[in-house]
Amino acid sequence: MSDPRNVRPGTIGSRAIVIGGGLAGMLAAAALRRTVDEIWVVESDELPDGALPRKGLPQAGHVHLLWSGGVRAAETLLPGITDRWLEAGARRIPIPTGMVGYSNQGWFRRWRTETHFLIACSRDLLDSVVRDDVLADRGVKVLRRTRVEGLVGSAGRVTGVTVRDPDGVEEVLEADFVVDAGGRGSRARHHLEQLGVATAAERTLDTGLVYASRVYRAPDGAEDFPVVNIQADAQASRPGQSAVILPIEGDRWLVTAAGTTGGRPTDKAEEFLPFTLGLRHPLIGDLISHLEPLSGVSINRSTRNQRRFFEKVDKWPDRFVVLGDAVAAFNPTYGHGMSVAAQGAVALQRLVSDRGITSPGLARRAQRAIAQPVSAAWSLALGQDVFYPTAEGGSPHAADRLLARYVGHLMRTSCGSFSMTKEFTDVTSLEKKPTHLLTPRALLAAALGPRHPPLAGPPLTPREREVVAAHGVKRKAS
Repeated sequence: MSDPRNVRPGTIGSRAIVIGGGLAGMLAAAALRRTVDEIWVVESDELPDGALPRKGLPQAGHVHLLWSGGVRAAETLLPGITDRWLEAGARRIPIPTGMVGYSNQGWFRRWRTETHFLIACSRDLLDSVVRDDVLADRGVKVLRRTRVEGLVGSAGRVTGVTVRDPDGVEEVLEADFVVDAGGRGSRARHHLEQLGVATAAERTLDTGLVYASRVYRAPDGAEDFPVVNIQADAQASRPGQSAVILPIEGDRWLVTAAGTTGGRPTDKAEEFLPFTLGLRHPLIGDLISHLEPLSGVSINRSTRNQRRFFEKVDKWPDRFVVLGDAVAAFNPTYGHGMSVAAQGAVALQRLVSDRGITSPGLARRAQRAIAQPVSAAWSLALGQDVFYPTAEGGSPHAADRLLARYVGHLMRTSCGSFSMTKEFTDVTSLEKKPTHLLTPRALLAAALGPRHPPLAGPPLTPREREVVAAHGVKRKAS
């Protein structure tokens, strides 16, 4: 592919620059490509060909869940992307049917009727399919190993970026529109301040969570095995510890364990299994105890909740938008980051399609629209994480405690009520806003309470019990 920097300004039509070539950046390019003639994606990393790891995404080795709310958004941007994920080896897992989940209120039942779903695969595969789809468009070009040093323009309008190429040479790239999708490490606040834009407020809440992940060869007969999730209890006296088994392509299980301050996992292979066996329930440890490890243990410590309130900046410059983790990065436990990025990209697409990228005030409207899915996921994350005793960045208020009691009741009801499961998962899958849990239908389901008694153990099917028994696990299943 020829270097787009060889194309001088004025020789083409409209041009957009996207900072960051990760998932959010590619989705931003997808959102703009029907409105803009040419898009340059500026990426400091060397993007791989195919479903391979890349240096700039160390968290890729951990479980990533793309909930149905995010999948539907991705389909809006890239029609047919779900089929392409499945063709590449991903699985579409129905929820709650395909999940064995242990909440702080007990085991969720696996109702036969699907209410939602998720895409299960490695992050490398998920990103590569999106990247290939977007870069198949001849109007989208990538500047690899190129770093953005600053924005160009004024406090009223951004007109491009300053970049440093792989040889250390700086130059200005002019553009009609710029999107910063640079992830947690985005320098958007700093770059805006240099243009004279007021500093965006920022909030962080850090539970001290550490992720540790390892890949195992899936047991024979586990082609349709469910996701297994042992959740932490934020309000318990012990550190928050959890783990997930995610079936991924290549007949493998990706297992991610997590723990907050005082109960963190390590990168030592010999300590991984004991950690999972010591969770609130040992099911995950039991399931992997006789499996063949295919990797060492990878660690991720960049897990704090971080939000930048760009939508509240009084005088936002035209033709500049921030998207994805550059706006808000969440505790990965909840699996909402990718879905929020996709929904934000859809909000951007709708506005630029209706008004065009040069419309005065469009960027401000887009930033506010992007903040809506961010706010929903932010409320869900902080509503749990603020209760960890070691959390830094805030403590629960009276309203938080009242809401937490109500959510606890909803979750307890979900363990024995299909209708409440549907209402609750509408929100956790990011298909509905948290206020959906206050609708008359949700309130009625909550008032009726669970229709079935609590389960005594994990709800494995007879076939799944056979798989478990074949690998030496004798844990009771209900």
